[in-house]
Amino acid sequence: MENTNKDTNKIENKQLNIDEKFQVLQDNYAILEQKLEETTAKLTWYEEQFRLSKERQFGTSSEKTLPDQQTLFNEAEKEARQEKEEPKLDEITYKRKKKKGLNKKSFDDLPVETIEYNLSEEERDCPECGNHLHQMSKEIRKELKVIPAQVKIVEHVKYVYACRQCEKENIKTPVITAKMPNPVLKGSFVSPSLLAYTMHRKYSEAVPLYRQEQQFNNFGIELSRTNLANWIIHGANTWLKALYDRMHEILLEEEIIHADETTMQVLDEKDKKASSKSYMWLYGTGKHSKQIFLYEYQPSRSSKHPKNFLKGFKGYLQTDGYAGYNSIEDTIQVGCLAHARRGFTDALKALPKDSTRSKTNAEDGLEFCNQLFKIERSLKDLDPKEIYEKRLEKSKPVLEAFLSWLKIKEKQVLPKSALGKAIGYCLKQWPKLEAFILDGRLEISNNRAERAIKPFVIGRKNFLFSKSPRGATASAIVYSMIETAKANSLNTFYYLNYLFEKLPNIDLDNIEELDQLLPWSDSVPEECKIPLKK
Repeated sequence: MENTNKDTNKIENKQLNIDEKFQVLQDNYAILEQKLEETTAKLTWYEEQFRLSKERQFGTSSEKTLPDQQTLFNEAEKEARQEKEEPKLDEITYKRKKKKGLNKKSFDDLPVETIEYNLSEEERDCPECGNHLHQMSKEIRKELKVIPAQVKIVEHVKYVYACRQCEKENIKTPVITAKMPNPVLKGSFVSPSLLAYTMHRKYSEAVPLYRQEQQFNNFGIELSRTNLANWIIHGANTWLKALYDRMHEILLEEEIIHADETTMQVLDEKDKKASSKSYMWLYGTGKHSKQIFLYEYQPSRSSKHPKNFLKGFKGYLQTDGYAGYNSIEDTIQVGCLAHARRGFTDALKALPKDSTRSKTNAEDGLEFCNQLFKIERSLKDLDPKEIYEKRLEKSKPVLEAFLSWLKIKEKQVLPKSALGKAIGYCLKQWPKLEAFILDGRLEISNNRAERAIKPFVIGRKNFLFSKSPRGATASAIVYSMIETAKANSLNTFYYLNYLFEKLPNIDLDNIEELDQLLPWSDSVPEECKIPLKK
């Protein structure tokens, strides 16, 4: 009896050990399955990033949707048109590329130099009968003539006058000096035109100073890049700064501001490595206001910088969704649907060729954005009040459907995938993304700020870095004047030349005199304005 009990205990102990082992194996399997799922998700993410990087490197940068892109509606419902008659004969269609040539109408506003070719008196005798020839018609050939830059010395001679009669009679002799405009920089041979030309070449045409130095050498003039840099810093911080500050005051009085930021490198920053990132911030007005674009250099991307720059501003602030703008008080944050759309475009580029379900989801998200942008294009010629009403009628239903779709798809996709990130961005930014329907003056995207900051990005590729914070600040001021001038249809060289002729000769503390020099002022000479296309 005792032996039986012992055997039973052994069997029970043996069975218990098997159960424990089975449980351990189940736990290990669950852990391995979880690790496999995580590894697969990481591998998928890396594959997406690899495909996306290849697309960015070698593919087209356009985000245009193909004509056969899937729409929000069923394809059969979309293509079916009951009112269209059935074709009785085969229809053959083809497309022909329109030949592109010079638009000669754009030459209409250029000055014309006429050179006439006539026969001499002796040549006007008819070779047949000897009678005098009369002018029957004329043939005209037009050419575009280019006059290269010319460099010359301008001597400013100031005469001093005295009274000879007073000298003869031993009376106190008055000495009167003729008036002469103040120079841009005392003791220097830099002129308003030379300073304007240097700034225009660097900041508008992205020609770095070392190349300008070489080009001046071709004229037989030795100008070091150090001199050119010093002139730019002096011109910006001494003269243009007054106009920059005045435009800053006007900007803060607006009701809509667009903002963006991009990286830059400044070598001699205090307590920072030369390789560390600094930032160039941009602030611009809306399309229905005075056109102002102001750059500001700052050593970091901290939220305190836009908060300080926009102190006193109350209204709509449109950005790309960067959280650094959230701390600005008394503002209504407006997002950028172009960024949302870009997320779905990148998701499509990152997908493998054999993907079907994810591709369809990304196409659906992209189509929602396309529908909203299509509505905006149809409203571009309306006034803000009409735009507001049409958006409530047309855009709001699409936004509501888009939000419902996002909430459903959020649970069906991997959060870390490209598609998951695009959906997550939209949901996180949704109150900002739909805010554009609050006012007809608002835009659906922040492309206005992105276009304004692009010239700096292009220039950065050429001059690579700024030497000092003082130089970076000067660059921000010059970029502000140039981009604001462009936005107001001014020729940047002629406008800068005009400013450097006027600013040294006015009271910079006089707001009325400064306002006469602002890019939108009626006092700006016609020669500074770009002729409007007919």
